Amino acid sequence: MSYISPELRRFVINRAGNCCEYCLLNQIDNYLPFEIDHIIAEKHRGATIESNLCLSCSYYNGYKGSDIASLDPQDDALSPLFNPRTQRWSDHFRLNGAIIEPLTPVGRVTVFPLRMNDEMQVMERSWLIRQGRYPSHPPE
Repeated sequence: MSYISPELRRFVINRAGNCCEYCLLNQIDNYLPFEIDHIIAEKHRGATIESNLCLSCSYYNGYKGSDIASLDPQDDALSPLFNPRTQRWSDHFRLNGAIIEPLTPVGRVTVFPLRMNDEMQVMERSWLIRQGRYPSHPPE
């Protein structure tokens, strides 16, 4: 694991608006601190630079691990996972209440392995919606 300077960490957090770039949850609404995720893992030669880093819930980052792609459940074709630096969230996902619905192969191969719609995640988002705190910002 590489060193991420405090300046680079602050930059990534500020750029993300303190929100998980995969699920749009604000860090203040999570009991665990968010993590800086290498979108392309270091073991795949991903660099520790602004364009390869995003802010992620520790839950999703743990499930993502070093994955960069997966098989689309609709046709078994290999598809990359969502990249918040090069792709728009709203092109690949939409919110249906507290459910994050995938719209594309990229969306499908991201939602499943990151377990974005596990029961506890949906319950948490539902509660936050009722409180007017989710999503933290409108999907782009």
